Amino acid sequence: MPIKPHYHRILLKLSGESLGNSGTGIDLNKLKEVVDVIRALRALRVELAIVIGGGNIWRKRNQGGGMDEVTADFMGMVATVINALALQQGLFKSKIKVVVQSPICFDLPGVDKLNPSQAQKFLKSGVVIFAGGTGKPFFTTDTSAVNRAQDIKANLIIKAGPADGVYTADPKTNKSAKKYLYLSFNEAIKKKLGVMDMSALKFCQKHGLKVLVCKWNKVNVLNAATGKKVGTLVS
Repeated sequence: MPIKPHYHRILLKLSGESLGNSGTGIDLNKLKEVVDVIRALRALRVELAIVIGGGNIWRKRNQGGGMDEVTADFMGMVATVINALALQQGLFKSKIKVVVQSPICFDLPGVDKLNPSQAQKFLKSGVVIFAGGTGKPFFTTDTSAVNRAQDIKANLIIKAGPADGVYTADPKTNKSAKKYLYLSFNEAIKKKLGVMDMSALKFCQKHGLKVLVCKWNKVNVLNAATGKKVGTLVS
């Protein structure tokens, strides 16, 4: 009997580094790994949307010194569109139906204008990749992810990246730091635990969105989708 997903509709928030190291562009081997995870989630009959960052191409805090902040932010948004198109092509090759929606660059071939109602309909048969952030400067991809999760009525946001969960302190500098299995938004906000940026956290709290923070790999993401204990669940 096939394993059933615990969560019917998931928004997967990926860092740009899931496709390549910071500033190095797109690693085709890493792209294949992401496609493999998406294929496995679809096999579980999960309705899946993705928000991907652009840190493998552009990081304002590292590369934008002295640059106009608005321009630097738009460069970051364009970087997410590049990653989305690369992922779209990888999914096409794996025979997975996929669309890219964005509030910017929607006149490019392969990029549709952001349309949440159309996205919800498409999730029945394929994957939706949301790119271009919120379309406005000074907002992070965390904010974009929670906005899109609310748009599509996602049951869960999986924030998959280098951290294997949320800790009481930085485990790299504090050996006594302990990982939370469960965490409330009130505590995350009060203690500034770095789950997401503050505006994104407050948005999740207001709209009752669940966020699971885990280390990016296939096993963790599939465990999260099937309701197994992994990372930190914030609700």
